[in-house]
Amino acid sequence: MPRLLIHVEGETEESFVNEILAGHLYACGYEIVSARLVGNARLREKRGGIRAWSTVKKDILNHLKEDPDCLATTMVDYYGLPQTGEKAWPGRAEAGKLPYAEKADCIEKALFADLAQALGGELEARRFAPFVVMHEFEGLLFSDCEAFAEGIGRPQLAQPFREIRQQFATPEEINDSPITAPSKRVEGLVEGYEKPLLGTLAVLKIGLETIRGECPHFKDWLARLEAWPKK
Repeated sequence: MPRLLIHVEGETEESFVNEILAGHLYACGYEIVSARLVGNARLREKRGGIRAWSTVKKDILNHLKEDPDCLATTMVDYYGLPQTGEKAWPGRAEAGKLPYAEKADCIEKALFADLAQALGGELEARRFAPFVVMHEFEGLLFSDCEAFAEGIGRPQLAQPFREIRQQFATPEEINDSPITAPSKRVEGLVEGYEKPLLGTLAVLKIGLETIRGECPHFKDWLARLEAWPKK
């Protein structure tokens, strides 16, 4: 039976995969669904950001080679991906110059191509399905602002959340500056926002189907994961 390994950026995504997404995907036929932190994300403040792509790629390659029945994917925020220097992720610098609709696709194609080259061809690389969250995980929580507010125990924030959401065509388009990124907006409204705990509570209240309905890029990724065991 197939196994799925999701390389995640931080503890918020780790909780999301292990506590919410895994149960949904087991019903699709996976034997194992597990999250793996990209490097040691718990020490990120000391390390200075997400791990370099070269290190993450090595982890993914090793796992694909060791487990022929594994599908590997990523769940990393567009907002935090390094653009330049030794840590740079393929496609990230180029994506910054593109319209919103082309950003994630640019990075995901570049990640796939780089890994395919390392594997010696695309056949084996089809077991790699890169996913970049637009613009970051907290954006998905704006799929249902009332449920978001209730899920984190602050129902009075439903209207401020709606006011943010209404500025964009989809939750995934909430933008990515150091001031206006989704997490920065939430932190501005929720003092002491604990991302792993409250993010998971919010998703439990919102539901995967609502997020799927509001976030087209997330929808496409989830559909691909659901279909893979049936191939």
